[in-house]
Parts: sequence; C-alpha cells; structure tokens
Amino acid sequence: MACVHAIVSGRVQRVGFRFHVLRVAQHLGVTGYVRNLPNGRQVEVWAEGEGEPLEELLAALRQGPPGARVEDVDVQWPAPTASYSRFQVKY
Repeated sequence: MACVHAIVSGRVQRVGFRFHVLRVAQHLGVTGYVRNLPNGRQVEVWAEGEGEPLEELLAALRQGPPGARVEDVDVQWPAPTASYSRFQVKY
C-alpha cells in the first residue's frame, strides 16, 4: 500500500477536473478524495492504493480532462493512513 498527495495547479476548476479524477480513481481501485482548494486555481488529491495504479492516476492528473490546463502537479508520498474505503469528491 502506498499513498500520494498531489496539488494540481492551473485551470483545474470549473472544467470537470474533480469528476475526471473520480472516474479514473474508481477505475484504478484506489481510495481517497479529490477537492477544489479555495484559491480557485488548485485541486487537492489524496489517494491510497498500490504503486502502479497511483502512478497511472498521476499521469491522469498531469493530463487532465478536455478544457483543463494543468500547469503544475506537486507530488508528495506520505505514509498511507488506510482511512478511506472508497474514492470520493469532497466539498
């Protein structure tokens, strides 16, 4: 089990980014959350799972959905918490 914490910057709000991440994460079988940050230019992702699916999720974060413009993805690999039973959008 591994964990990734990512802050995605750019045009990532109001373009379906969170729901793009939700679909990818559910497909990959990882748990955690995605949420908009209050500054209007960033999305936070916390995901836990096996290493390869997390790498695939990071690739999806760097690409984003149509309409998004990802400028930066700040990635950290903290210790997993095993606190999540599914992946969800937080509000």
